[in-house]
Amino acid sequence: MVTLFVAALIPLVPTEPVLVGMGVLAASGQVPLPVVILVATVACSMSDHILYAFGRVAGARALSRFGRPSMLAATDWLTRHITRWGAPILVVGRWLPAGGTVGAVLTGTLRWRLPRFTPASIVGSALWSTYVALIGYFGGELTGAPLTGLILSLAIAAVIAVTTTILVKRAHRNRIATGEVGDEPVPVG
Repeated sequence: MVTLFVAALIPLVPTEPVLVGMGVLAASGQVPLPVVILVATVACSMSDHILYAFGRVAGARALSRFGRPSMLAATDWLTRHITRWGAPILVVGRWLPAGGTVGAVLTGTLRWRLPRFTPASIVGSALWSTYVALIGYFGGELTGAPLTGLILSLAIAAVIAVTTTILVKRAHRNRIATGEVGDEPVPVG
């Protein structure tokens, strides 16, 4: 549980493989699934608040740190939708590649108040943590063997992540090609 907490707490550390693994362990009865989800939720939300503070302090400069194509695509998508839809987009954005990271920094940059940001962070963290832990849990349940369950669950998570990344990047490239967005993140705040 400590490894899960640390992986979920430290921004930019990949949490998904650790959480999938903990879901597999839950399926074998080694750890309780609700505790796995709770630990991941709390640590992810704490990480969100660290990134939110970074965006609040650094302002628009914070967004310029995101030079990878997946982060640029997430920044583009979230910037376009967050001012219109608010907190629900922050929750949904967690499923984009780098969306949780970019969303937290973006809301800090936009100077969202904590009473607006915190519930969206908690709900998004809880839903995402449940989804990822259940991928591991069901993989473990299907195979009945922790190692096989882990491999199956990681493969499923990888297929979902790669598919999502491809779709988001393709949409971002199309927006660039049509002149709707430049190559740089949209400066805000």
